[in-house]
Amino acid sequence: MNGIHDVGGMDGFGKVVTGEDEVLFHEDWERRAFGLLNGALGQGFFNLDEMRHGIERMNPADYLTSGYYGHWTATLAKLLVEKGMIDESELDRRTQAYQKESNKEIPRRENPELVEHMKQVVKFGASTVREISAQPKFGIGSRVKTINHNPSGHTRLPRYARGKYGIINAVYDAHVFPDAHAHGKGESPEYLYSVRLTADELWGVNGQEAVYIDLWESYLIPVNE
Repeated sequence: MNGIHDVGGMDGFGKVVTGEDEVLFHEDWERRAFGLLNGALGQGFFNLDEMRHGIERMNPADYLTSGYYGHWTATLAKLLVEKGMIDESELDRRTQAYQKESNKEIPRRENPELVEHMKQVVKFGASTVREISAQPKFGIGSRVKTINHNPSGHTRLPRYARGKYGIINAVYDAHVFPDAHAHGKGESPEYLYSVRLTADELWGVNGQEAVYIDLWESYLIPVNE
């Protein structure tokens, strides 16, 4: 979908500021947000693509001012309500109770199996590779054009790269298709490609610079030379 989250190719946001010894968490609540979201994902309450789409649906002003883990907290609350894990009134009640007693100890629940599972996911990742019977439509060196679509739902095709010409740089395995997975339509795996798009094609900038974007097969149209 088109939204404030899709800032690729945009300017006016200033430099990305990082420190020499950048910490993983600047405040304790960020550490807690990390654990809560990953715990929810690990238990299958929702999938990663649903999580990303939840962030995309944030109020633009909230998105720009809440920071990385603020995005995580917002989408966690939204999805737990949408999935029927908690209702809006209960979420509001608990939020207000925490605001009144922010130092109150939060109940703990031990789940060693989930902890071990999440350790493996954090360390090695959770593969989205899937086996499919079809063969890739494109090979290395194939010239392609990205589709120009503006869906209301989730997509991993950046706005700045739509309707652009590029060259297939690498052919990957088939992966879960986010556009379907984010909306309860199954995994619908497709082949994934690394596509080389020149800066001139993207922004009209002369030079040798290029951007390599991983794009799913249905984003691409063959171009006959």
